[in-house]
Amino acid sequence: MRHSIQELTDLAKEARRITMRMIAGIGKGHVGGALDIVDILTVLYYEEMNVDPSNPQMKGRDRFVLSKGHGGPGLYSILAMKGYFDKKEIDTLNKPGTILPSHCDRLLTPGVDMTAGSLGQGLSAAVGMALADRIDQNGARVYCIIGDGESQEGQIWEAGMFAAQQKLGSLTCFLDLNGQQIDAPVDEVNSMRNPAAKWSAFGWNVQEIDGHDIQAIYDAVEKAKTCTDQPNMIVCRTVKGKGWKKIEGLTKSHSLPVTAEDLEDALRDLQ
Repeated sequence: MRHSIQELTDLAKEARRITMRMIAGIGKGHVGGALDIVDILTVLYYEEMNVDPSNPQMKGRDRFVLSKGHGGPGLYSILAMKGYFDKKEIDTLNKPGTILPSHCDRLLTPGVDMTAGSLGQGLSAAVGMALADRIDQNGARVYCIIGDGESQEGQIWEAGMFAAQQKLGSLTCFLDLNGQQIDAPVDEVNSMRNPAAKWSAFGWNVQEIDGHDIQAIYDAVEKAKTCTDQPNMIVCRTVKGKGWKKIEGLTKSHSLPVTAEDLEDALRDLQ
């Protein structure tokens, strides 16, 4: 590892602080799903991915697809920290003329490889990227994050079948298993039951980890690189709203108002 666990932990805290400032700047946003993916993003962008912030369209780069697009502010915080764009842009989240819309847009934001619209579509895009990289023989890897609520979409499973059929070992997907979706706990709406068993049955190489354990995330990605004939699924047990104690694990954290007082409270938690 190029960074120590403590350094990566501190980077993740800074990303969460930026995420909270960003959302507080407009007064409301997708807090929960943005905060809970930050540890994964920190490991990917600071340890694993072959990318160049000074050349976001670098040929043969590794690519990242945020299929659960409402987590956009979490991704923006990492991209800003890495230097893809000026940090002053974080104050413009979802405002007129912004390059940081609520859901990611590859035509607006440097470093965003795929636009996030209707949930369920991102994994298909990631599969297409991995297949194209194989054809180009450029050695690139593709990473994707999907949500557990999003996994109720049939397109996720269609993409899963095709990726296994094509033996796309260069594709690594993270399932953000936080147990919550917009209206209720996932288990009350349409339970995934045993997602690891499902993905294994679909022909994927599956690992299960704590999605907030930096070392575990790093080790899982490294292990995934050794699997060349199956796509990789890393099932990440996460806490929605991770870092802001008042909302951790709550359904309402999906999207909620963030006042100046809320921001102060969250930043205290993120020291």
